[in-house]
Amino acid sequence: MTASFLKGVAAPALRALASVGVTRLDQVSRFTREELAALHGMGPKALGLIEDALKSSGKSFAASRRR
Repeated sequence: MTASFLKGVAAPALRALASVGVTRLDQVSRFTREELAALHGMGPKALGLIEDALKSSGKSFAASRRR
């Protein structure tokens, strides 16, 4: 992946995003923060960087899914 929103995101988190088909920032907003946090390799720093990028573009994580 070569998107600018990934600047500073560690390789394990990049692989975690790729494992669920995320290659663009707009695709991240399909997932809740909790869903991404559950991915192997996704840590709090990466989630923070991704959340900041989402906010900068007027987007956010998906709303929590209640079962």
